[in-house]
Amino acid sequence: MVSVTQFLTNNIKLWLIASLTLGLAPFKPPHVWEKITWVLDSNKQMRGIDWFDLFMHGTPWILLITSLAFYLSKKV
Repeated sequence: MVSVTQFLTNNIKLWLIASLTLGLAPFKPPHVWEKITWVLDSNKQMRGIDWFDLFMHGTPWILLITSLAFYLSKKV
């Protein structure tokens, strides 16, 4: 049985590819960056579909950052 930590660190390349493709698409401007600025802008009203879109484009980045943190903490 593989632990969550091992699963995340064993698939760093997958999270990187997912972050660079799904996480940034469409590329001009990076969609996830646009959604983050919407969240930070108090004048912009976020609808449910916008939150779902942020979740879908942000998940690969969260997995990549988490797996890198586990990987680097194991190396220290």
